[in-house]
Amino acid sequence: MSPVSSNAPHGQPALRTVQVLGGGNAGSSAHVRSLAEGLVARGVRVTVCAPVEADHAYDFTGAGADHVHVPRSSDPGSVAALRAACADADLVHAHGLHASFRAVLALSGRRTPLVVTWHNRARAEGARAHLLRLLERRVVRTAAVVLGTTSDLVDRARRTGARDARLAAVGLPGRRRPVDREDPDRLRPKTRAELGATGRPLLMAVGSLDRERGYDVLLDAARAWRDLDPVPLVVVAGEGPLRPELQRRIEDEELPVRLVGRREDVPELLAAADLALLTSSWESRSVLAQEALHARVPLVATRVGGVPDLVGDAAELVPYGDAEALADTVVRLLADPERRELLRERGTRQAATWPTEDETVAQVLSVYDELTQPQPLA
Repeated sequence: MSPVSSNAPHGQPALRTVQVLGGGNAGSSAHVRSLAEGLVARGVRVTVCAPVEADHAYDFTGAGADHVHVPRSSDPGSVAALRAACADADLVHAHGLHASFRAVLALSGRRTPLVVTWHNRARAEGARAHLLRLLERRVVRTAAVVLGTTSDLVDRARRTGARDARLAAVGLPGRRRPVDREDPDRLRPKTRAELGATGRPLLMAVGSLDRERGYDVLLDAARAWRDLDPVPLVVVAGEGPLRPELQRRIEDEELPVRLVGRREDVPELLAAADLALLTSSWESRSVLAQEALHARVPLVATRVGGVPDLVGDAAELVPYGDAEALADTVVRLLADPERRELLRERGTRQAATWPTEDETVAQVLSVYDELTQPQPLA
């Protein structure tokens, strides 16, 4: 492999990278879209290998990258397609455990450097958990560099045998300017009316309706909020396999909760809310937490994964699975406007410490240069 540079000096060819994406995680997909756009703007040739549905949703080609359809499975056909796409790559960057494992298989026998980003912790039980540990070990011992979006993911990679594991600078991709909460002529009253929250507090949760999001605990807490006057409305934006089960509970227990499905206007929904709620069993760099603090919405979140490092003292943290603590914290905040204002101010300061998309691209490029540039003689 001939040495190249991201800036292609002295007539050298532009660096060619292949980004490998499983297509199943919204956060990593948005990150790859942002990364591709930033790399292309800096003269890097980018090919994104991902399911075609991911390109339709995130428009990698619109960012200036080439797109190659590679299914999520690790069958021989998918691995062969990925191997062909990586044939003349200077560097391959895979996102997530399963995409990384496919990249390891595709690069077998080649000296192409592999960078891996872990965006989330892979979860499984029983025999599948053992298989995931084997995949993790194979991936981190093959990768030249493992980037973890939280310190505990970096520690996990090191414990598993990574040669080089670092904390990734990951900006919030594609963040739109939040609605001005102080402007009465903006959309806040209209949004609250649409959701049915006129004259009552609005509590907002966002995320797929699956077991890890802790929505069963949220519904448990919502039982206590029925006794408040006025009764707060909990709105959950997202879709997933638990919708029938959650909807049954909401109706049977007459809970003040609305499931509004997948929404494209989450920043507007958050800007209209009095509180944002994050009840997950584990999070890395939660998009909801970042959006809430950017929008100056007080956040109540579970003390799990990367959440404490992400939000600092700018949110109220509760133990995962503790419905009573969640309910009590929300009641206390709703009754304490001074505390809510303090959290808004802290949120603005905390958000200013997070990396930007440009800083994210700059860190990734520095890693690429380390792995592709000729090293000076000692």
